[in-house]
Amino acid sequence: MKAGQLVPDNMMLRLIFNELSTRGWIKSEGPVMPYTLNSSASAESAIMPPGDPFAITLPSHPSYSYSDSPTASFILDGFPRNVSQALQIDGIIPINWVVHINTPAEAVIDRISNRLVHAPSGRVYNTTFNPPKVAGKDDVTGEPLTRRDDDNPDVWRARLENFEKTSLPLLDHYNKKGILWSVKGNTSDEISPKLFAEFERRFGV
Repeated sequence: MKAGQLVPDNMMLRLIFNELSTRGWIKSEGPVMPYTLNSSASAESAIMPPGDPFAITLPSHPSYSYSDSPTASFILDGFPRNVSQALQIDGIIPINWVVHINTPAEAVIDRISNRLVHAPSGRVYNTTFNPPKVAGKDDVTGEPLTRRDDDNPDVWRARLENFEKTSLPLLDHYNKKGILWSVKGNTSDEISPKLFAEFERRFGV
């Protein structure tokens, strides 16, 4: 993350699969070992000792059943990031709506450059539009605020450049499926009303 690299596909897919299967929203006909940090570390390792119980991946040609209950709903934020990942998700569970938030790169860079977090609680501040009451201090606990390790402009420029290279084929993939919806804006105040209105139109919530 400090270098601007993304979490490996295998780890992300195992996390998603584990969460959905733990909730009972998907089921696989074949046995799949639950995701753990150690299992992911071993699976991602270049050296996998013979007989290592953690050196496994998801089935190559799995057969899944999934719940269509309204309670079995979830959002994937920032994943998949490329067509390969999208195809793997398609093989697990159908995605019924994809939102493309189109925000200029410089607006993103400016936002993350001014972001502060209270790590224990996850509260997020921004010195531009949502500053803490006392500079550098959490509003609730008074504890010091910090910056995320990857909230570095250079790291994010590299990440955005990489996203631009892979996003067009990904957007085309979902556009062909008829589930892509794009919204433009620089801030959540611009984007959120449009997003909520479209969500209500599609799902009647």
